[in-house]
Amino acid sequence: MKRIAILGSTGSIGTQTLEVVENNQDIQVTALAAGSNIRLLEEQIRKFHPTLACVWDEKKAAELRTNIADLSVKVVSGMDGLLEVAVQPEAEILVTAIVGMIGIRPTIAAMKAGKDIALANKETLVTAGHIIMPLAKEVGVKILPVDSEHSAIFQSLNGEDKKAIDKILLTASGGPFRGWTKEQLAGVQPEDALKHPNWTMGRKITIDSSTMVNKGLEVMEARWLFGVEMDQVQVVVQPQSVIHSMVQFADGAVIAQLGTPDMKLPIQYALYYPERRFLPGERLDFAKLGSITFEDPDMEVFRGLKLAYRAGKRGGSLPTVYNAANEYAVGKFLNREISYLTIIVGELLKAIESSPKIFSVSPKMIQLYHKELMDSIGDIATVTVHIKKIREKIEVNTAKPQYIETIWGVGYRFKI
Repeated sequence: MKRIAILGSTGSIGTQTLEVVENNQDIQVTALAAGSNIRLLEEQIRKFHPTLACVWDEKKAAELRTNIADLSVKVVSGMDGLLEVAVQPEAEILVTAIVGMIGIRPTIAAMKAGKDIALANKETLVTAGHIIMPLAKEVGVKILPVDSEHSAIFQSLNGEDKKAIDKILLTASGGPFRGWTKEQLAGVQPEDALKHPNWTMGRKITIDSSTMVNKGLEVMEARWLFGVEMDQVQVVVQPQSVIHSMVQFADGAVIAQLGTPDMKLPIQYALYYPERRFLPGERLDFAKLGSITFEDPDMEVFRGLKLAYRAGKRGGSLPTVYNAANEYAVGKFLNREISYLTIIVGELLKAIESSPKIFSVSPKMIQLYHKELMDSIGDIATVTVHIKKIREKIEVNTAKPQYIETIWGVGYRFKI
């Protein structure tokens, strides 16, 4: 019997993880954590019978305690609650499916407690990859990728020597606006960008996929997960979302993982690795498919991807600034406060493009912008010039507040 805890159980990855649990009879859910959707969380608790549940918001947590008073389930809240879920003794695997940098500290705590990590939180490696990967080796735990692309790379490397990697071919669907010009993108509204042609995902990641910022984050994630350089990760647009990614080796051989666009496949593979289990659903019909096409991404229209390479190559605090700027911009776009182009070709990300590197990559000098990470990470450095530039570019006509707060990483404040 496998025992798992899930951070972000009410989101897209979390709910699909529970579908995998439901399809198998040998996984026990020991703990669940959610942001604020206590209605769905209560349904999950009553169905899967965890002994521990966390809600980020304490008022919502109090409401949930009342709603499930008939059950023997402990309800906790906030960062302390996430940490309690992360280190719960009963769980063997922690599924990290929450969005934003808020997932970093619980991930580190779980690793130190000996848990394997089913990783669906990109920010963990984008901003703290140089800490996470060495720590995994030190404490002897596995980092099992849940993203479809990174799972595909992981599967393609089975039995292979990582030293023989020539390049990683990271595939992308191109999103709903593949082939569009800047002029066509000018009038895009949130409801347009939330219509992904192939995948069903959460709101934030769906917007990121449409701008290709998500692919930029995945490039940085792959760099740490597989121990390669940024230049060894090539993004290839594959609109059918059938080839999920590929690895080219030193001898010119290319190994790819193919399948239907179903996130339950990489989720199940991570939970049962190295075993493969039957998974209900459609199978590829190559005759019906007919063809698989490829093209280069348009990095001039979708500047976010180009900037990701620059941030990743320059390193230091820039990947964190890149991620924070995007979180902030996507939140404002979803609230209809800025235009779509401001995210991908506007002044927001241009501010990062022109920013100098603040400090070299070091485990004691990663900038995570959250005082609660001090105990886990080390010294906290400031990048005030970056955040100030970002704020000025987005809100040039508004009075500057003392702080800005990311929309998706609840509780992160950036002092300017």
